[in-house]
Amino acid sequence: MSIVVSTSTDKIIVDKSRSHRNKAVSKTVRATRARLQTGSSAPSGFEREMLLLHIDSVLHGAIALPLLVALIAATGVYLTGDLGIPAWALMALSAHAVMVFLARKAKREDIGPDKVVVWRRRFLIGQVLMGLCWAIFAIQDCASCGDIRFGFFEGTTLLVALAATAMGTFLLRNALLYTFLPVVGALAFSSVTVGNPVDIGLTGILSLSLVFLLFMTGRMNRANVYILSMQSEKDDLIAELEVAKSMSDEARRRAEEANLAKSRFLASMSHELRTPLNAILGFSEVMSTEVLGPLSNPTYKEYTSDIHRSGEHLLNLINEILDLSRIEAGKYDLNEEAVNLVDIAEDCIGMVQLRARSKNITIGEQFELGMPAVWIDEKAIRQVTLNLLSNAVKFTPSGGEVTVKVGWTAGGGQYLSIKDNGPGIPEEEIPIVLSAFGQGSIAIKSAEQGTGLGLPIVQAILAKHNGQFILRSKLREGTEAIAILPPRRVLESLPPVEDVPAPARRRKSFA
Repeated sequence: MSIVVSTSTDKIIVDKSRSHRNKAVSKTVRATRARLQTGSSAPSGFEREMLLLHIDSVLHGAIALPLLVALIAATGVYLTGDLGIPAWALMALSAHAVMVFLARKAKREDIGPDKVVVWRRRFLIGQVLMGLCWAIFAIQDCASCGDIRFGFFEGTTLLVALAATAMGTFLLRNALLYTFLPVVGALAFSSVTVGNPVDIGLTGILSLSLVFLLFMTGRMNRANVYILSMQSEKDDLIAELEVAKSMSDEARRRAEEANLAKSRFLASMSHELRTPLNAILGFSEVMSTEVLGPLSNPTYKEYTSDIHRSGEHLLNLINEILDLSRIEAGKYDLNEEAVNLVDIAEDCIGMVQLRARSKNITIGEQFELGMPAVWIDEKAIRQVTLNLLSNAVKFTPSGGEVTVKVGWTAGGGQYLSIKDNGPGIPEEEIPIVLSAFGQGSIAIKSAEQGTGLGLPIVQAILAKHNGQFILRSKLREGTEAIAILPPRRVLESLPPVEDVPAPARRRKSFA
């Protein structure tokens, strides 16, 4: 089965083996991740936040309870004419003033985690004082207005106060219980001692209402704790994302600096390496051709050929490294012009024909006729074709065959295909040979080892042309390399314009 691999240019990999300079940032990320994984939705984890919310609730609703007490006192005086009710109202307002004073004092202070328990206890004591005021109201009696009439007024007042207290104190755990437990106790004591059926019924209704509202306020308290926990996790996630972004920016900056340093090093070393290499190649060629006279020892002539061949290999290696470096740095500019892809293929075949004949390899051509020119960088596409042809000839055994095709793609582009019947590439090694400096096992065992940069340069050049590189291979059957150019690179050929006589053109224009 054929293997199809389409790749893009190599990415820059950050060296993670080096210790990061921002160790404190890394530690913060790990601590935040651990807190998010373990979670803390228990009420004890948000006691301070719940207390601060309760303080804000007391301050914002400070006027509501005085209005309720004033309404209750006015109604009570109207029904009973008893002056003890205004005295009770004054007592209730004093207890409420204590609560507001505590809330304002707590708002001014910075309540730390160590002071949460103290302040919570103070607010609960204030709720007990308020509960005692409601208990005093509950045990009042009116002989002149009748038990049922006053009992209805008393029960309505206590139920409204119970509901108002539940809505205003659900952020403070057990505040409702501390407030109305004295009221229920006072009513129960009055029911037992006096035996009034109205007090007994009121005790039962208030007790059931208290149990129900305790259940509801508990659920509301837990719901607020859950909301706070979600808010805390969201804040932690945002903080982690910000820290991770800063670490990513730092890693990208270091990678860009390293890549820039690499490019500068290669650019500066290219001249230093090429200058002595050109001298070595020139003198070795002069010696091997015996321009200045014959060499007395034939072994020396053989050595000069080895020197020349090794120098060319090293020079090709330097050129390939520099080409790949320029492509990665984004400094590989295309010099585009209209070129015929078939002409490039024929020229490159002629360049490798001598080497193919020495290995008894046949190069077949299958070119479609009448193909228009393409808008490409001729030097770059010629380098692509030579790299692919050289690989095919290098790894094809003696007596093998290489087929070069040029034709149309299904989408209207043009392709160049080079296929050989060599040993092929194992499936797991295809990503290796397509990476920079990567070589497969067959290339390593071969006597003609290369640099491992040919295919990465090919795919990078095609990517610059918005093209595609496909490598198909099957072990022990051969390999096919396909370079594809997109349809927008193909230049449409227009039919010639016929020369129309001048009078005819004028008559046509007036028609």
